[in-house]
Order: sequence, then C-alpha cells, then structure tokens
Amino acid sequence: MNSVSVFPGAPHGASSDLRPSLTRTLRAAFLLTLVAHPIMATGNDPFEEPVASSDSMRELFRSLSRGFEVRGGPADDHGHHHGSTARPDSHAPIGVMGEHLHAEGEWMVSLRAMRMHMDGMRDGTNSLSSSDVLSRGFMVTPTEMDTDMLMAGAMWAPSDDVTLMAMVPYVQRSMDHVTMNGTEFTTESEGLGDVSLTALIRAWDHNNHHVHFNIGISAPTGSIDEEDVTPASGGNDVQLPYPMQLGSGTWDLLPGITYTGHAAHMSWGMQALMRLPLEDENSNDYRLGGRGEVSTWVARRLGEDFSTSARLRYSRWRDINGADPLLNPAMVPTADPDLSGGERIDLFWGVNYVDSSASSASSRFAFEVGMPVYQDLDGPQMEMDWVATLAWQKTF
Repeated sequence: MNSVSVFPGAPHGASSDLRPSLTRTLRAAFLLTLVAHPIMATGNDPFEEPVASSDSMRELFRSLSRGFEVRGGPADDHGHHHGSTARPDSHAPIGVMGEHLHAEGEWMVSLRAMRMHMDGMRDGTNSLSSSDVLSRGFMVTPTEMDTDMLMAGAMWAPSDDVTLMAMVPYVQRSMDHVTMNGTEFTTESEGLGDVSLTALIRAWDHNNHHVHFNIGISAPTGSIDEEDVTPASGGNDVQLPYPMQLGSGTWDLLPGITYTGHAAHMSWGMQALMRLPLEDENSNDYRLGGRGEVSTWVARRLGEDFSTSARLRYSRWRDINGADPLLNPAMVPTADPDLSGGERIDLFWGVNYVDSSASSASSRFAFEVGMPVYQDLDGPQMEMDWVATLAWQKTF
C-alpha cells in the first residue's frame, strides 16, 4: 500500500523541561552501578543525551570488570539467589525482571503473557474527556488502548557470579479513536519488539543480603514503520503515531542495580533500572526519551508452595527528541513528541507458586496485577488503567 500520511507536517523538537526528582535518584543508582564510570563524570544527563561512544563503552566494561573482582562479604547463602531454590518467594514478583542469579551451568526458560490497558486522557494530574482534548484543536483523540505482549525468555549461568538473560517480545497494540465529527475507528499493529540481552553480575553477598548489577543492551528489532488505515487516509495505509510502533529504532543501554534479601518466611528487594538511547536518532528522525524506574517489594510465604507479594514502582520517562516527518502533531496528541513524557507510581499485588517437592527441573507459575496510584503526564496523553502479567518458568 502507499505510504501516504494522514499526519502531514514539519518535525519539531521535544521539550526537556522535566522535574529533576527521579533524575537525581536514578543518577545516584546509576553512579553506583557504573562505579563512577566516565559516562556520569562528563556531567551530561544520561536521560538527555545518548551515551554512545566506543571508548566510553570499552571503559564501562573495564571498570565493571575491575569492580567485580572484590566483594563486600562472603558469597554465602547463594541458594536463595539461584533459580533452583524451591522457595516460592526465591524469585521477585513476576513483573520484575533480572532480579536473581542462577548456579553455574543452570538454565531457566520462561514465558510471560502481559496486558496493559489504557483508558482516557490526562494532562498533568487531571483526567480529560474526549471533548476536552478535541477542544484544544486536535482533529482526533485516542479513547482506549490495549498492549498485549508475549515475552519468551532464557537465562543461563556460565558461572555462579554471572547469569546471562535474553528476552524476546512479541507485541500486539490496538488503539481506539474518535474524531471531531464523532467517527470512531481503531488502528492496530503487531510484530516482534526490541530484543534484549543482559548480564547479571554478582557484586556483593552477605548472609541473607544480595546485590548484583544489571548491564544490558536492547537491539532495534521492533518496527518503527507500522501503518494502518484511518478515516482520513483514503483507504491507504499511513504511518501510525509513536505509541503504536513496536520498538525504539535505536540501540539502547539497559543499566541497573538489584538488591534482594530474605528471612525464614519473607523476602524483599529493590531494583533501579534505566533505558538510555545510544544513538542521536533512529531512521525516522527521532529517539525515545530516556526512561528510569525504581521498584521495591516484599513477599510473604504461604506454606511451602505459595507466596504473595506487594510491590511499589516509580517510573519516569522523557519526551521524545526529534519528530517523525510523516506525522502531524496538530492532528492527534499521540503524534506530538512534546506530549510523551511523564511520571507514574504503580501498586502491584502478586502470587508465586512452585512445587516444593521437586528438587530439580522445577516449574514455577506466577501472576501479578497492578494499577496506578499517581500519574503526572505531559498531556494530553493516554493514562494507564491497569497492567497484568501471567508467567511460567522452568529451571533445569
């Protein structure tokens, strides 16, 4: 089909006027993660500038390697950190990824089914009706959006101190809209998302406390050229706005740090992660804003096979930098790169199940559901309603 755009218009830049609260928090976590790596020493905001440089990447891994030679305590009680442990709470809530290491030679495969539902629009902390959005001069406004993701994962430990993790997502997106004259329509996209590879490297162990670094890379395998038909496209497939694309279009760095602890009947943890673009722009003249999140959780064992958990997550993400020339930001809010940043606090509840009688090749089932308790968006922008994850994991 012809790639005729229903969103014509010249690209324009993205706003960078964001509050520094999370940036300061995550900068501290990132500083600890990179052991005072030169990326931070330059004074550049990792959310604001891409961190691409072959010299800086080489120095990153050199400094990390030096840092991993010394631990802050004896590497005792590794069993809680290993995937073969039969405790149902030996893993974090299923919405947390890369939070545990495995024993040397151990494998784990996983399959996650996730859905996020978005309903309505928001500007700042205020919800907006469709008429509110259209009264601002937009021709179209989104009303609802569903994102379904099937995530296949694999973990393998070449040693007790290093576990490698690969994640391959398949994504389906559907967004409902209404126009100024009341016409309703839906656009859809589907395909492979961005594939990631992460190394989890043990940093410190002492009794029932564990810390490891997350160092990952995301490859631009997800499409940024998804198209569909709209009422104004004359039957032609046209470029869809940013939230309907399947990937970032850039190579991204995925740094982080994870702490976990446990007692007889409880476990807990905290994880800070970031997603930082390594390129100035993708093939469509933009890059997604940097993203950071901090999760903290606590889990309680309910007998030998079940555990339940509560988790709090704070996320912040920047506006898109640059603009796709095929999109007209005056047509629909989702085509405006300046209306894509924000922050959110989510509260989750989850449950884990594991067959405690199995000493090896054990299977684990997990479920987690969450909803926002606070959202502050650079809007008009779609607000999240709820998110749920159902998963199966098998260790061998």
